[in-house]
Amino acid sequence: MGSISIPDVPLKSSNRRMPVVGLGTAASPFSGSETTKLAILEAMKLGYRHFDTATLYQTEQPLGDAIAEALSTGIIKSRDELFIASKLWCSDAHRELVVPALQKSLENLQLEYIDLYVIHWPVSSKPGSYEFPIKKEDFLPMDFKSVWEAMEECQNLGYTKAIGVSNFSCKKLGDILATAKIPPAANQVIKPVCYCCQKDTL
Repeated sequence: MGSISIPDVPLKSSNRRMPVVGLGTAASPFSGSETTKLAILEAMKLGYRHFDTATLYQTEQPLGDAIAEALSTGIIKSRDELFIASKLWCSDAHRELVVPALQKSLENLQLEYIDLYVIHWPVSSKPGSYEFPIKKEDFLPMDFKSVWEAMEECQNLGYTKAIGVSNFSCKKLGDILATAKIPPAANQVIKPVCYCCQKDTL
């Protein structure tokens, strides 16, 4: 089977174009594995260039390993061929933790930058905990202004080419836009109901 050609679209607030079809790397239960890496490599051979991961999924490292292998074996010629998206988990959705969280993701991915970094859910949780589902007592209201300022810092530092959100309602998007210097380039909607807190997010 030959490789497929996937159309792309421009992202606002960025010079990147995003392939409209990508491969998500979440699986239940969350874990990274050799199987994940092999699936990503096969997808690359078929023509996939957009790959979506997240701190919570535990798939950043196998994705990074797959990218390194694809480059070394010639499946792809340049990292610039790829569009890599990752997500900020709720426990890192605090002003002082956002940049370090992305730095850790870059370390796992073995990359100098990603193409899109999004806030996974419009809630924060107790720092240091990566449990799923989040315990009810660990939920915290998000300080949208300070967290988005830190996301903007991530883009300004060159760690990500674009920033966005995930599962944000129109109202919560309004909270971001009210003070944003860089508007969200995307709102990645997974479900209309937040599977963390079971509250309607739309």
